[in-house]
Amino acid sequence: MVVGWTKHGDGKHLAPGEVVKPDERLSWPRMVGFGAQHVIAMFGATFVFPLVMGLDPNIAVMMSGVATILFLLIVKGKVPSYLGTSASFVGGVFAIRAAFGGDTGGADAIVTGAILVAGFVLALAGLAIHFLGVQIIHRVFPPVVTGAVVMLIGFGLAYVVADVYWPQDHWVALVTMLITFVVIVLFKGFIGRIGVLVGLVAGFVLSWLLDLAAGPITSVLPGANLRDAAGASCPVEGTYCVATAFPHDRVSLDAVAAAPWVGLPDFHAPDFRTSAVLLVLPAVIALIAENIGHVKAVGEMTGTDVDAYVGRAVVADGAATMVTSAVGGSPTTTYAENIGVMAATKVYSTAAYYIAGVIAILFGLCPKFGALVAATPGGVLGGVTVILYGMIGLLGAKIWIENRVDFADPVNMVPIGAGIILAIGPVTHFIDSEFSLEGIALGTIVVLGGYHLLRAIAGRVTEPVRSDAG
Repeated sequence: MVVGWTKHGDGKHLAPGEVVKPDERLSWPRMVGFGAQHVIAMFGATFVFPLVMGLDPNIAVMMSGVATILFLLIVKGKVPSYLGTSASFVGGVFAIRAAFGGDTGGADAIVTGAILVAGFVLALAGLAIHFLGVQIIHRVFPPVVTGAVVMLIGFGLAYVVADVYWPQDHWVALVTMLITFVVIVLFKGFIGRIGVLVGLVAGFVLSWLLDLAAGPITSVLPGANLRDAAGASCPVEGTYCVATAFPHDRVSLDAVAAAPWVGLPDFHAPDFRTSAVLLVLPAVIALIAENIGHVKAVGEMTGTDVDAYVGRAVVADGAATMVTSAVGGSPTTTYAENIGVMAATKVYSTAAYYIAGVIAILFGLCPKFGALVAATPGGVLGGVTVILYGMIGLLGAKIWIENRVDFADPVNMVPIGAGIILAIGPVTHFIDSEFSLEGIALGTIVVLGGYHLLRAIAGRVTEPVRSDAG
């Protein structure tokens, strides 16, 4: 069933052991409450990662609602999920901005163009899974490779924390990180699941209070106070024109005051560059693994066999990413945070997700909200991204553990270790004077190509893997 739900019981209560199935619902006021809960659960990551990538958080939140509704329609309502901003593209986006002018409108278009093509590739992979079976993906991307790619996507972003965010206000970054630690661990329920959002809000308030009590901070802001080697002002950040430290407020609310309460976000069209596309393609591998894992988790939770919808789910995520990036939005993925909400509430109704999608779209129609999100200080982002990137990396290790990957085997150990170091560096490999591979993209190629090359040299056939990998 795509839309239309049967009322569960009296629409008000759940008996012990009962669940609300995807095609059922409780009373509409209660469903609105559950929909709002899903919005809160996805909120932190859905606007943090656009900020990190230099994209408009207003568009990201609005289009996450559109993406979720599109996803539910494509999977025919069988896989209740929310689609928020994917973290897997952050490293590729940083590399694109470094190559195409930094935080500019032109670079924004190239970023979203590359993401759109990646979404198309993801949709094609979903079609292959749908018609050929999920094992075709496991043969090309066995758990040792998938886990490595997920790990290097996370750990490959360490330099972003170290070089960009943390130096902007290292004490606020440290306190924000510690607050987020405590909230995630101390609160086991819903509050714990939105610990990143709580930590971000706490860091934002702390920064504002420090501005009032201690005055401006002197630090480097990317793209601001540009100076050349002689100390003179220069227009465009580059090798001989760099951002330098200057006194500034941690929180500037000028843009918030100027923004209207109601209006459309600043949409923009994509621009396509082959070299940029190559930098984000590694994220497709991570998204395939995420979607397969999340669909199977939903199936186990709801007690239904959803294997037939794995391919549809991957296609839907790819299509959603194409739609969102076509107007300047962020890449999407199914969110584990919302799966956690379902586990806690036992309400699996897709009606809650449709409502959440509508609420997100309405949020996107408030430019003042977007301006407030965009005012998040860099030190605060440093405190939360150091946790987020680390957690992404460790998800790769989780894939290895669950699939009992044997690292005593040099075919597994050698290319994986090399690829991860290349990503963390990040190491740059120049192909010619105008094109290079670096960081996550280079590491992924070494992991994938090196693994299959060594298996061929060793004369082995890829070992069968568990169908629940990822």
